[in-house]
Amino acid sequence: MNRRAYPSDVDDETYHFLLPYLALVPEDAPQRKYPLREVLNALLWLGRTGAQWDYLPHDFPPKDIVRAQAKRWFEAHCFENAVHDLRLFTRVQQQRGGEPTAIIIDSRTLQSTPESGHRAGYDGAKKRKGTKVHLVVDTLGHLLTLMTSSANEQDRAQVKELCREAQEITGGMLEVAFVDQDYTGEATQAAARQSNIELIVVKRQDASRGFILLPKRWVVERSFAWLSRFRRLGRDLERLSSTLIGFHFLAACVLLLAKSKPFLG
Repeated sequence: MNRRAYPSDVDDETYHFLLPYLALVPEDAPQRKYPLREVLNALLWLGRTGAQWDYLPHDFPPKDIVRAQAKRWFEAHCFENAVHDLRLFTRVQQQRGGEPTAIIIDSRTLQSTPESGHRAGYDGAKKRKGTKVHLVVDTLGHLLTLMTSSANEQDRAQVKELCREAQEITGGMLEVAFVDQDYTGEATQAAARQSNIELIVVKRQDASRGFILLPKRWVVERSFAWLSRFRRLGRDLERLSSTLIGFHFLAACVLLLAKSKPFLG
């Protein structure tokens, strides 16, 4: 009997595109007991719903199988590699250069849970205990790289590593990074210059109140909103920060595939 389909299940076109990235061993390897596609569907279901591993429906492969395969995918950067290629493809389709010359950097704080509480910190500005996710996107809002830190750490402390990774990913094409006022300071500027990137602080007018659409800065806020459609990313539900990062790249991969699908055929 065929199991019922879930809205998160991948279609044939998506699966065939992702298969070269996900097949760490041959698909018909003798040690494989469950179809790779079913394991992927289970992981996507968890990402979409944010449910606990124990609540994985029984018509998916067992949770231990899905968890172990997800760990192998995340450690091998499978979804990260797919995101990189999809970003290049999407930019070319929109008549942009394959690699960006400008990025936007920002962070958000995810509420901690009992699973993640051992590495949580208190964000005084947000009045929340949790984990900060530091995001780097291009000017189209597509993910380049990200990292996590305790919520009590300053945003500017991550600039050096974020710029280094982003510059490496783009092959040294980056020239500027747009940031908010939390990244001000000569030390922060100097950290970015080590990667040949100029920080441009987009400031909010002192007298303004309420929501203000800031040039360039709104793009990364939209990226956070896109990622928030995956309930797994609504809080820090992971024991390991590497798993949290992996689920972000999984979500980014799904979002880019949806945008690229009209051209993949």
